[in-house]
Amino acid sequence: MGPASISDLRLHGVGGEPIAVPDPNALVHLQFRRFAGCPICNLHLRSFARRHEEINAAGIREVVFFHSGADELRPHVADLPFAAVADPHRRYYRQFGVEASARALLDPRAWRAIVRGVALTLTGRFRAPQTRQPGGRLGLPADFLVGSDGRVVAAKYGRHADDQWSVDELLTHARTAGPPR
Repeated sequence: MGPASISDLRLHGVGGEPIAVPDPNALVHLQFRRFAGCPICNLHLRSFARRHEEINAAGIREVVFFHSGADELRPHVADLPFAAVADPHRRYYRQFGVEASARALLDPRAWRAIVRGVALTLTGRFRAPQTRQPGGRLGLPADFLVGSDGRVVAAKYGRHADDQWSVDELLTHARTAGPPR
């Protein structure tokens, strides 16, 4: 399991931007995704990008981790309206207890997203991932909502590759957590 609170996490996005968690002025949604160009991750993150203004208006700042290197990740996330963090050695994945498992892709509940994401990649809507993934392809997703005081107010550890919070679930957790303190 991950931490119950975060006191002073200093990160850098792939664009070089500093990221502080907690944020005294916002809730922070930490998303742990798989590798750069992951078709399932692309689908999921596009749903968050489409509703970014709504998420931002709810007082939430998005930060997305990938277990890929920054150079590989940059072209895949360049058009996202939120920060992406490269974690090729899975330092933060370990710190938060985020696992990798064959069940990530073998669970039938993930298959629809796999097919849809691969189809959009093959038609050129998404940039294709590298054939070889140094960090592997078997990562499980996870979501954490961190209050402005550093307390983890909600968390979800995915059981398969497409098991993560939707935007509506995130907004519900944010309403339950209340405004940043």
